[in-house]
Amino acid sequence: MKILYIDCNMGAAGDMLMSALSELHPSPDDFLKRLTALNIPGVRVKRSKSVKCGVSGTHMDISVHGHCENEGVKHHHHTGMHEIEHIIADFDLPQKAKNDIWSVYRLIADAESHAHGVPVSQVHFHEVGSMDAVADITGVCMLINELAPKKIISSPVHVGCGQVKCAHGILPVPAPATAYILKGVPTYGGSIRGELCTPTGAALLKYFADCFGDMPVMKVSAIGYGMGSNDFERANCLRALLGESLI
Repeated sequence: MKILYIDCNMGAAGDMLMSALSELHPSPDDFLKRLTALNIPGVRVKRSKSVKCGVSGTHMDISVHGHCENEGVKHHHHTGMHEIEHIIADFDLPQKAKNDIWSVYRLIADAESHAHGVPVSQVHFHEVGSMDAVADITGVCMLINELAPKKIISSPVHVGCGQVKCAHGILPVPAPATAYILKGVPTYGGSIRGELCTPTGAALLKYFADCFGDMPVMKVSAIGYGMGSNDFERANCLRALLGESLI
């Protein structure tokens, strides 16, 4: 049985997951061309090599109209769930992949709705953040559908500790939306100060992981490293291992 094991000892973000899974794909450049061809509004995805604490991996740099979400650029245009749904519906992808994308995005919307006390229909995202998330989620859903593991297992999720600055102010780590998504999922804080798990990363793990726990007995055939943007005392990467179960 083909198994995908996701090692989240430094948390999870959408771009880290996509980066790690792309290293497992037999044709990562072809995958990136097809992701680009979807024409997600304003989105540009660039794949590059990155090294963290001596570990080499892949980093996906996603920009929207030339800006990255963590730049802190003020944008007046917001995107609602209705717009997101239409964008996903127009993708030239298998219906299962589109259903997966929408289901993951809905997890984030439900969490934001709960965190801010408004109906899902009234949840609006900053344009850069929303399109960034659509690109991350779409890429991960495409890769998982193409890698086609029979079972996905994730380690417990390292969420970090301390506080994180966002559009709404300074919030505790994990941020309220992330904490809501990760209800029922094994998590831990550790000593690293910072947000290690984002709402997008949390939603992708919650949706795709069949269970959470230790790496099973498996014969590994491919290993992928997805590198984060920030630097810590530990290698800021997510590791994905693909192989066959030996039990």
